[in-house]
Amino acid sequence: MLQIQIKEEMKQAMLSKDTLKRDALRGLLAAFTNELVAKGKPPQEAISDIDALAVIKRQVKQRKDSIEQFRQGGRGDLVKAEEAELRIIEVYLPTMMGKDEIRKIAEAKKTALGITDASKKGILMGAIMKETAGKADGADVKEVVDSLF
Repeated sequence: MLQIQIKEEMKQAMLSKDTLKRDALRGLLAAFTNELVAKGKPPQEAISDIDALAVIKRQVKQRKDSIEQFRQGGRGDLVKAEEAELRIIEVYLPTMMGKDEIRKIAEAKKTALGITDASKKGILMGAIMKETAGKADGADVKEVVDSLF
């Protein structure tokens, strides 16, 4: 299970005095606990891998948003810290599809659904996201779909 793996890696980070990794993983485990409590389950219960991946994806998105805001605010020190934590957390996500793979799926879906104008972009995006089922980043899918019109 993902949660157990992360706990073990946090212990290793503690033993090796890797504070950055320790703190990033500790935050991830806290997010798992929050997810369990939000779903009405006891906090000591194990979280399923599906729920764990959803939490990790939210954490990655949150880090990316923070990085963007810190860049706009001219806080390079905070950008570096967030990017370092992001690299640690992203390790636990499945490999994402590249834009070329997404483009192939998008073109096939566009043809299959008979979409010819940009007003149906949302329908196309929804179909692509459903088919890729978490294997493609939403921002990449949007970029590919925008490039098709």
